[in-house]
Amino acid sequence: MSSDSRRKLLNAVTDLFLLDADPSEESKDHYGDIALRSLPHLDAEGRRDYADSVAATGTLPRAVAVTLANDADAGVARLVLKLSPVLTDTDLAAIAISQTQAHLVAIAERARLSEGLTDILVERGDSAVLRTVSGNEGAQFSDRGFDRLLQRGGDDAAVGEALARRSDLSPQRAERVLRIVEQMSDPNAETGSHHTAAMARQARQQRREVRLLIADLQAGTRSLGEVVDMLAEEDRAFHLAQVIAISADITNEQALRVLMQRDVSGIAVVSRMLGLGKDSFNGILQLRGRRLYFKAKDIEDDLKAYEELDTATAERTMRFLRLKTKLG
Repeated sequence: MSSDSRRKLLNAVTDLFLLDADPSEESKDHYGDIALRSLPHLDAEGRRDYADSVAATGTLPRAVAVTLANDADAGVARLVLKLSPVLTDTDLAAIAISQTQAHLVAIAERARLSEGLTDILVERGDSAVLRTVSGNEGAQFSDRGFDRLLQRGGDDAAVGEALARRSDLSPQRAERVLRIVEQMSDPNAETGSHHTAAMARQARQQRREVRLLIADLQAGTRSLGEVVDMLAEEDRAFHLAQVIAISADITNEQALRVLMQRDVSGIAVVSRMLGLGKDSFNGILQLRGRRLYFKAKDIEDDLKAYEELDTATAERTMRFLRLKTKLG
């Protein structure tokens, strides 16, 4: 068959496959076989269109996701590398070690990155990769990885500014970044490195601010909904996760994971257990939409589902989560 015929066949089968929200393993195997047989016969545009349409699909067979993510054309691989919930850290690490800088940039844009992945990105990445991962608050840095990032990107004002904007840096790391950007600063300049130093000071101020917000919450002088609304509107995902973690008695990592994973059920359960109203949860959904590129219809559907979620179910789920964490 021609490339166009194979493309039409793959698209038609994909439409059918995506109709089933929970396909059987047999169905996934059959679909994966069709996709893997079709992809080598598609041109770059056809592969790119297909990859973009399935990039965020949680039921996509892993072999298909890995094949798309390894495509030599970074335009084909980009959205899959950035959005796919199917790819494991092992898959991403193998790609980060072997593929192009454009592939690495796409990985660096993922909503969450483990320390192991950032270690590879800061070691192999060019300036575009370093700038991207520096500004990604979902990226975790080991001590070694953070040191290496400062070694390789410390003289790049864009890396300094990206780090200065981060709200998740420990006081020790924040001070190191501030010293670096202030060394590059020209006190007479209105832009460039002088602006970077100002951003570092602003990030430090935001860290102090969130500590005060948490204290107000604990003292009862502010409501949780009020704090959530403010942080969500300002797109401060890491600080929002901190507030959720303390309020729900879970770890910061758990809170950030449920907030930024593509499956909305985790953050919905936590929010319902905390008694957040429709408007506050909509603010969270809007933040997720900006970060994870959800469509307006997806956000609308998630908000409707939240209204139907009962508190008792949410509380049972949270008790299980806390027990699982303690046992682990």
